[in-house]
Amino acid sequence: MRTLQRRTTAVLIVSQILGGLGVPIGIALAPVLATEISGTEALSGLAPTASVAGTALLSIPLAALMTSRGRRPGLVLAYLIGALGAGLVVLAAVIENFPLLLLGMAGFGAASSANLQARFAAADLAPPDRRARAISTVVWATTIGAVLGPNIAAPAGRGFAGTSIPQTAGPFLWAAGIFLITGLVVAVLLRPDPLLTARALAPPESQSAQGRSLRAGIAAVKASPQARLALVTVAVTHTVMVSIMVMTPVHLGHHGAGLELVGLVISGHIAGMYAFSPVMGWLSDRVGRLAVIGLAAGLLCFAALLAGTAGPSHAQTAAGLFVLGLGWSAGLVSGSALLTDSVPQQARAAVQGLSDLTMNTAAGIGGAAAGLIVSQAGYGWLNAIGACLLLPMATLALLAARRSTRSPVTTEVETEVKD
Repeated sequence: MRTLQRRTTAVLIVSQILGGLGVPIGIALAPVLATEISGTEALSGLAPTASVAGTALLSIPLAALMTSRGRRPGLVLAYLIGALGAGLVVLAAVIENFPLLLLGMAGFGAASSANLQARFAAADLAPPDRRARAISTVVWATTIGAVLGPNIAAPAGRGFAGTSIPQTAGPFLWAAGIFLITGLVVAVLLRPDPLLTARALAPPESQSAQGRSLRAGIAAVKASPQARLALVTVAVTHTVMVSIMVMTPVHLGHHGAGLELVGLVISGHIAGMYAFSPVMGWLSDRVGRLAVIGLAAGLLCFAALLAGTAGPSHAQTAAGLFVLGLGWSAGLVSGSALLTDSVPQQARAAVQGLSDLTMNTAAGIGGAAAGLIVSQAGYGWLNAIGACLLLPMATLALLAARRSTRSPVTTEVETEVKD
């Protein structure tokens, strides 16, 4: 089992590094490209929002495919759809068609869905007391590609100078090729499938096909207060991060930042998201999921304060985005581990798909609203509203901590470790 877990983790790490090279290109350039094609900043938030919406809409079909066929087919299909979407974005830029751009970005979001689902694949075979660290290791692997990706955008764009492809769209061709390679790596090397293996090793009473449906997943979440807290955590954390992040390139542009500087700031933000995830995983396993959820709320509030009051200071904006990434990492790792802990094994794939649907739907709404908020009220107000969204998450975490203090119970992690 240890050898199989190491092999699975290694393949997922490679796929995350490669996928990380492509996904951040959309993060850095989608708002800029949307502004160029539409001619107005009010619609700039719709392109990254379309990507998030695509990630959300594909979460349930991909989860259903993984539930019936395993992680590998779902991840491969997601990367193929992401490559197709990136190609449509380039075509939309060439013919200056805004609706086609949104369609392409929706398909592009499938690659983000694959990167998110990979964290759960890492947890399939992990021991319960190391589950958060398994998740965080795969999340960390995205750092290498994610930090390099935005900085490759400018050279990749210049490579299409003199052609009909705009420089802001050229990097999406790079992303399409990367997604195709990543899908091939997963298809060839992710064997045996971690989810199917974990299911085969589970007790016979937990292998009922009826317990794997989306309805069973919803029932499992309703039955567990901790699962509900986990869903709120990943949804709010992701929404706050996406809403602030997608409008930061536009904010920087207002204060004279070029494409290279925007790429550098986004790289720092993504480094905060991924590079310290092993620390968040270690903390989640050692001091508890609830404590790290509280840490996430504090970091995200501080990030909103830094970025929202930065004004023309590029350095302070970059610092705010870095802390924003740290808060996202703490919330995603602790929330994902708590969610996996809190539901039965047979319902996990469905619940995990429901989690990604919830978080990306909420983030899509936030991203769409972000463009309107910035155009009407400003970047500072966007950060203030983002901080206010954290109140429900912090309140639920506090109530859960009080319940566990008043009536201690043996968690699934403790039970499985004892067994």
